[in-house]
Amino acid sequence: MEISADWVGGLAFNSKGGSGHEVLMDASRDVGGDDKGPRPMELLLHGIAGCTGIDIVKTLEKMKADIDDFKISVDGKRADDYPQKFIEINIHFIIEGSGLTEKKVSRAVNLSLDKYCSASNSLSAKVTGTYEIISTE
Repeated sequence: MEISADWVGGLAFNSKGGSGHEVLMDASRDVGGDDKGPRPMELLLHGIAGCTGIDIVKTLEKMKADIDDFKISVDGKRADDYPQKFIEINIHFIIEGSGLTEKKVSRAVNLSLDKYCSASNSLSAKVTGTYEIISTE
């Protein structure tokens, strides 16, 4: 997997990966950027949300659960000292649908966090997950 990033002036970079999709990244105005796009560290959290979300949807589908709505929030705590890496990340899932049991959702979340999500498992931060189930049965 590879991406390329081109400087577009100021502190902004436009990156493009093998999928062909582009992402414009920039710094906030208070550090000299123009706020043209998300921060690179925000994109790491976006990646974790997408990665765990895909894992959980695929796992619950295999368990014959039907998802009507799925929301994910990711909160990352960064170290004060440079490189200010993430030290704690919590992912909260709100899953609505039918056929969703505590056992199924817990298993899907744990499989993603412990085994399948490449994004969260690539970081040295402590990653935890919580969830809510809203049954539509």
